[in-house]
Amino acid sequence: MPRLVLIVEDSAACAETLQIALEGIRDIEIRILPSPKAAMALARTATVSAVITDRHLPHADGFDFIRQLRADPKFQSLPVLLISGDSDPRLPAEAIAVGADAFFAKPYSPAAVRRKLEELL
Repeated sequence: MPRLVLIVEDSAACAETLQIALEGIRDIEIRILPSPKAAMALARTATVSAVITDRHLPHADGFDFIRQLRADPKFQSLPVLLISGDSDPRLPAEAIAVGADAFFAKPYSPAAVRRKLEELL
């Protein structure tokens, strides 16, 4: 059974780039969702193996989404990768503090995201 990886990203180009980079990982299914609300709805009904989320989403904040995931015991050990275009040098530490397992600044290396996801899976 494939492991489900959610990409929560409102930019179609960024989501597609990640999807292409991740497709080579064996036994995963990728779902692209435009919002944390959609991701939470799916995660509550499916077995999710990992989440990759953007920091800034329409009407949502990636940090808040990660906090919401971590507040649910079902998702406390779920691998979560955060991607952001912000240039604040404090952001990587803040991302880890809210519960992300890894942080990638845009422009990021899709190969690096893939390697980290494989390591966490």
